[in-house]
Amino acid sequence: MLVTILANAISCMNYEPSGENDFNYYNDNGVFIVNEGNFMYGNSSLTYYSPDNKRSESEIFIRSNGIKLGDVAQSMTIRNGLGYIVVNNSGIIFVIDINTFKVVRTITGFISPRYIHFVSDTKAYITDLYSSKITIVNPQTSKITGSIPIGAHKSTEQMVQYDKYIFTNCWAYDNKILVIDTETDKIIDSITVGIQPNSLVIDRNNKLWVLTDGGYKNNPYGHEIPALYRINTYDFSIEQKFNFALDDSPSNLCIDENGDNLYFINKSVWKFNITATNLPDVPIIPYNGTIYYGLGISPRTSEIYVADAIDYVQNGKIYRYTPQAVCIDTISTGICPTALCFK
Repeated sequence: MLVTILANAISCMNYEPSGENDFNYYNDNGVFIVNEGNFMYGNSSLTYYSPDNKRSESEIFIRSNGIKLGDVAQSMTIRNGLGYIVVNNSGIIFVIDINTFKVVRTITGFISPRYIHFVSDTKAYITDLYSSKITIVNPQTSKITGSIPIGAHKSTEQMVQYDKYIFTNCWAYDNKILVIDTETDKIIDSITVGIQPNSLVIDRNNKLWVLTDGGYKNNPYGHEIPALYRINTYDFSIEQKFNFALDDSPSNLCIDENGDNLYFINKSVWKFNITATNLPDVPIIPYNGTIYYGLGISPRTSEIYVADAIDYVQNGKIYRYTPQAVCIDTISTGICPTALCFK
């Protein structure tokens, strides 16, 4: 069955065969780096990094499986020893063994998938950039089991969960956070925030934090001051709002292991304690004239990983910092490193 699925994927996605490698990382607490590549070039890739010995492996997907990853790899999530790699423009999710990097199965049937969130071992939601629904799948069978219509909203992006509720942001020409009841698989409410909410996290107090980028000049949906919102997950009310400057473009909201500190990119990398009353004045990692494109915080060590796209054309880099922002390593990646997934 897997051979048939992979053959169909190769046929539809114009993959080319390559050599294979046997990897064995069973006793390693590594980091997967999802390299987006360039739109319509099919040059996404996956890099693996071992923090303990500062060793990295490039192009692990094609080296392990003999096929390319596809066009615009978007995100990766780990569940029960398996890595789910969402490849946006190829409309596919590859499920890999996180120790050998080999494909176990695939999930298809999407237009432009973005993120996967597991409700349980047998139910997961997949958001989509160009679909008017969130797709429900059974990860164990790779079958689509249903969908959640999102009405007039154009797309859905990231997902976080508190209790039975999943919150997802409508980023493209929108200003809503949708609230989904996982018991009924229905949208029960929506929260109005600023223009283009691009990322969200939940802190140790079960508060939802949402970052908006405010759109851009001549944006048909509008252009306004970006903001950081704190939202009550019980009654869905906005408790606090922190305003940026009009020309700012904050993104990539992350949170540390204990749920105490938020991190985000706004040219530089910034750190914000959840008890703070104002946005920070001094970045934790200053802007260095390049393009900070992705951000991740290690759930084991709270180390900071900053992805650098450089110029969107050449291979990028990841800068690894201590929680005190001391750089301890630089990792070579593929083109446009965008997401980090910690094993």
